[in-house]
Amino acid sequence: MPNVPLIDRAAATGSVKEQLDQINGAFGTVPAMFAAVANSPAALSSMWGSFGAFGGGVLGPALGEQIAVAVANRNKCEYCLAAHTMLGKNAGLSADQLSSAQVGESADAKTAGLLAFALKLVDERGLTAPEDVDALRGLGWSDEEIVETVGQVALNLYTNYINNSLGIPVDFPKVALR
Repeated sequence: MPNVPLIDRAAATGSVKEQLDQINGAFGTVPAMFAAVANSPAALSSMWGSFGAFGGGVLGPALGEQIAVAVANRNKCEYCLAAHTMLGKNAGLSADQLSSAQVGESADAKTAGLLAFALKLVDERGLTAPEDVDALRGLGWSDEEIVETVGQVALNLYTNYINNSLGIPVDFPKVALR
């Protein structure tokens, strides 16, 4: 049972209704996380807008989902792990790639470096060193990609905190934490 009510799209009004309709159009349903966040129109606008912005970002959907599963696994967010594993498969990632990403690993050294940086951001609460950013540049990551990675980690922390703290029921196929 969630710690806040899940807002029914049919009963919503105004901007919340408009956004829940958009979310329903994107997913074919309103996932429980969004129904919970809809208790705050500002929080819903922030979250849905961020997903939209990063959806068109330079990192692309597959890498974005690898970052999301790594952050979700690190934060023990079963909801986000399940959702982003499904979305990662939809983005063309294999089960092995997603499982590796859960622990910040990838067969591709460049991707592995970015995932390690993402997890360092989580572990160090954003307090990384200039050398960490320089190491990413050494792997071939641009400043745009590095900044977008920080933004995606922050968005995933936000969704992890929403789901973990509010007890949102997982409505995607469950995935084991690693």
